[in-house]
Amino acid sequence: MSEQLTIGELASRTGVATSALRYWEELGVLPAPARVSGQRRYPPSTVGLVGVVLLLRDVGSTLREIKAFIASRSPTGDGWRELYQRKLTELDQRIARAQVARTAIAHGLACPHADLFECSNFAAGVAALLSGCSLEEAHSQVHSH
Repeated sequence: MSEQLTIGELASRTGVATSALRYWEELGVLPAPARVSGQRRYPPSTVGLVGVVLLLRDVGSTLREIKAFIASRSPTGDGWRELYQRKLTELDQRIARAQVARTAIAHGLACPHADLFECSNFAAGVAALLSGCSLEEAHSQVHSH
């Protein structure tokens, strides 16, 4: 039988807490390992799988998305491409929102009023948000004149 890792050894090799590894197993992100005298025993390949989970987490994937990504793997399939495309679209939307937020904050910092609440542009932006506009629409309305 090839080398098997305990949960402590897997944690040590990956830098992931044993509690997180158990949680990922409970959610089905990691497959349930074999048991020897009740203790988890992982194949060495699990180290790479944990690395995949960490990479996908670091690019903004949820555990549910990571589970779907791992489940989509097959020797002939490319279901992962659809998952990646959806994540790319989501990231593009988040980046666009962050850029709008950054511009709004920069304009706030450049405001000549000592008290931002006295600024008519700030008040107009708040009113636009309250009327249902997105931050981007509100900012556009305020700065379009």
